[in-house]
Amino acid sequence: MSDQSLALVLFSLFVAATLAITTWVSRNRHGSAEEFYAGGRLFSPLENGFAIAGDYMSAASFLGISGLISLFGYDGLLYSVGFLVAWLVVLFLVAELVRNCGRFTLADVVAARMSERPVRIAAGTSSVTVSVLYLVAQMVGAGSLVALLLGGTGGAVRAWTVVGVGALMVVYVSFGGMRATTWIQIVKAVLLMGGAIALTVLVLLRFHGDFNRLLLGAAERSGHGRAFLAPGLKYGGGWTARLDFLSLGLALVLGTAGLPHILSRFYTVPTARAARRSVVWAIGLIGGFYLMTIVLGFGAAALVGPDEVRRSSASGNTAVPLLAKFLGGDGMGGTILFSFVASVAFATILAVVAGITLASSASVAHDLYASLRRTRRRAHGRAAAPRSEVTVARVAAVGIGAVAIGLGLLAQDLNVAFLVGLAFAVAASANLPVLLYSLFWREFTTRGAVWSVYGGLVPAVLLVVFSPVVSGSPDSLFPGVDLQYFPLQNPGLVSIPLGFLAGWLGTVTSRESADEARHAETEVRSLTGAGAV
Repeated sequence: MSDQSLALVLFSLFVAATLAITTWVSRNRHGSAEEFYAGGRLFSPLENGFAIAGDYMSAASFLGISGLISLFGYDGLLYSVGFLVAWLVVLFLVAELVRNCGRFTLADVVAARMSERPVRIAAGTSSVTVSVLYLVAQMVGAGSLVALLLGGTGGAVRAWTVVGVGALMVVYVSFGGMRATTWIQIVKAVLLMGGAIALTVLVLLRFHGDFNRLLLGAAERSGHGRAFLAPGLKYGGGWTARLDFLSLGLALVLGTAGLPHILSRFYTVPTARAARRSVVWAIGLIGGFYLMTIVLGFGAAALVGPDEVRRSSASGNTAVPLLAKFLGGDGMGGTILFSFVASVAFATILAVVAGITLASSASVAHDLYASLRRTRRRAHGRAAAPRSEVTVARVAAVGIGAVAIGLGLLAQDLNVAFLVGLAFAVAASANLPVLLYSLFWREFTTRGAVWSVYGGLVPAVLLVVFSPVVSGSPDSLFPGVDLQYFPLQNPGLVSIPLGFLAGWLGTVTSRESADEARHAETEVRSLTGAGAV
């Protein structure tokens, strides 16, 4: 059996298993908002820890980071370090407090002490924007993977793959909700850790367990010598490149605490203590995984070679599957290992897109739709209907899937880790400032909250639009157009401070006074859990 055929069989088995989970869950649900958004809050810390890891270890981690390390050596390590260190911010500042203060989304935490409608609309808009950017990265990873699997890089193959992934994620979310999504992520986390461990062991065995020999072999094969193991190959070309490096690092470290699909996972456990223990489990799994991506990246550079990786995918997204094929040899072993790794990578993409789509559709229904609906119903003296909110969330999943498919088709040639870096920058600019201000600043007002969100979101998006990512260079989305006015590829260095500044400015210029009673209530709830849902 060819590697393509075997991988397709494994793909099909995983898709069948996930659809079976979704079908089983859809038969046992009772349709409430708590069930759809939070899985009934019935998951244990261990289960949720695996699900968080499964949600976080995306195509960017498995395909993109290893690819960047195989092409740029030391500079690619920034992603591994940034993605892991970010969890310390989540653990110490966010996890327990968010679980105690909110119900389903980021906007619940902020709106607890503010005027609800403007805050929910702002936070919902920001959450959807971040989620769509993150989804695009997963779509691009899926296209690269299946194009490699089928032995071609044609646009038609990638396009149909992106459409197929989009259709599957809509099915998962619409019919299974949070419970199905969580179990899919748990299964995926186990498969991904198993695949990464197997590949890491095989790479180290090739070098007799000597990591130093691995690094020297990668440096020699790279064509850059010792420079491959030193900073500067990607981000050392001048002050612009160095500032880009700083901007990316800032976005990665601060962005995780503002990702909607990560924050929503804290609502699936019954208590704040369980949320904290979930994060501890997740950090252990994620930390081990990112250590392995370093071995896999340098292993691909040493054994496959950067030139071969570039021939398959200019941005390095196929380095790990190519490494698996090399390690397995020319016979059946190579076919089995390549097929298993390719199917695990595809499983990674499907699980992550399901979680992101659920979080963004929850923002549309629970924040945007419900806030408008509540206002209308109050005017007529009626209560809001949670079941209609769930229906809107399912419809929203279809619309978000369509947008992500369209953008995924546009961005097919960009590195997936780089695309995720953009999503992290927007999350750190728009979501993190308003979240921290709401939790820790007594004087924070509604105007400050709205200004904080838009003051980070709008500059971040505009700076990306006018950056080399979109136009003005051969690697841009639109290489034939030149709208480049901002030199950095990642906007975090500028947009993150602007988000904090806008929140402060909106608060100090606001005519309304902060509601001391509601702040006191929120503070007690966040620290003790008294009154938490």
